[in-house]
Amino acid sequence: MSSTTELIKELREKTGAGFLDCKKSLEDNDNDIEKSIEALRKKGLAKASKKSDRAAIEGAVGVYSNENITTLIKVNSETDFAAKSDTFLDFLNSLGNLVLENNTNIDKEQFLKLQFENGTVQDYFNSMIAKIGENLILNDLIIKENKNTNYSFYIHNSYRKNIGKIISLVEYSTTDNNTEIEALSKNLCMHIAAMKPESLDINDLDKKLVTNEEKIQRELILNSGKPSNIVEKILEGKMKKYFSEVTLLNQSYILDQDKTVRDIINEHSNYEYKLVSFALINL
Repeated sequence: MSSTTELIKELREKTGAGFLDCKKSLEDNDNDIEKSIEALRKKGLAKASKKSDRAAIEGAVGVYSNENITTLIKVNSETDFAAKSDTFLDFLNSLGNLVLENNTNIDKEQFLKLQFENGTVQDYFNSMIAKIGENLILNDLIIKENKNTNYSFYIHNSYRKNIGKIISLVEYSTTDNNTEIEALSKNLCMHIAAMKPESLDINDLDKKLVTNEEKIQRELILNSGKPSNIVEKILEGKMKKYFSEVTLLNQSYILDQDKTVRDIINEHSNYEYKLVSFALINL
């Protein structure tokens, strides 16, 4: 016999209804899952049933900030039509504002468990699934604490001034955040959105990823019939090219292909400009 907690969990997963509604429905129907589902449907509380199994590949990304934190939130929907609707965009904004109100660095799972109105954020998602009629998924949540640094962001295919299909963000420090530095930071955000780097610099890359790439390139070189005594030299060149493609500071700058991003930043050393981190979320 399944425990009451397990039955409630199963019923919530199958219907998208709230915890208390599922608990009461089970009590009223002798813990029979199918009868409880039917009862919830009759009450209109299981309108979101089975929508959670449908693919959600569209959606939008929003950026939100106050004096303490800056956050990026990505919510997926099933269609672009729904993602552009005021109902969806208002929903995304309410999530962003809730993160700012909570004012702490939490992950997706912790965020979904936060209290919201008479339930949790997950319950809020379930109610919006029923209202919009599509599956909605919290796909990504990035929270950065504001610690004497500055932020700049770029929105591509914007729906609102803070929401779009792609948002890139840079965190930087400088002795003078003037118009020149602001323009540089905005351009770097545009570069990130276009070039999609995987890390800031070589040392920030996943070591397993680098090892795997070296293995693949070495095998390709050996299979090409190159003499064994020059394999390492060729591999060095291959890896240098790889790093120039996937690490931000080593990429060719989109506005001046003859220079790297590192070169461009060094040109602003008189302002002690330093790129601390970056983030990119896209659909």
